[in-house]
Amino acid sequence: MSISYTPDVIGRAKNMVRSKRIVNGLLIVAFMLGYLEWGANNHTFIFQVIIPLFTSMPNDLAGLFNPAVLIPLVGFILLLITLFQQEPNRKFTLAGLACLATFMIFLFFIGVLSLNWKIILSTTPFLIIAIISLRLNWRNKTD
Repeated sequence: MSISYTPDVIGRAKNMVRSKRIVNGLLIVAFMLGYLEWGANNHTFIFQVIIPLFTSMPNDLAGLFNPAVLIPLVGFILLLITLFQQEPNRKFTLAGLACLATFMIFLFFIGVLSLNWKIILSTTPFLIIAIISLRLNWRNKTD
């Protein structure tokens, strides 16, 4: 018994791949828009921290191996890899999401506990897109 794929099934599969790639890209963008605030007048977005991190990497490897930097960096790289794959790898997507989500959930709770609406608003889009990504990647194989 052979399985024949109708154009409708093939079209839905292509749309699913495209959807996963778009959601992974949105996860990266939403992560970059995370807002950090500490002390009296210190604040920055995550995308403003990443460039100096990479430029100082050869000189400051100790800063790179800090778990608060290394775990999100690994997640960022994994999700970036999925953007260039023909079909985004489910394991890479979920592992990258887990790495980035640990940092963003931590940041969200800091915002809630300190009642800092800027931090809460900057992390909410990531959390919403993360839920969408989980739903896309945890569907049954028969769907």
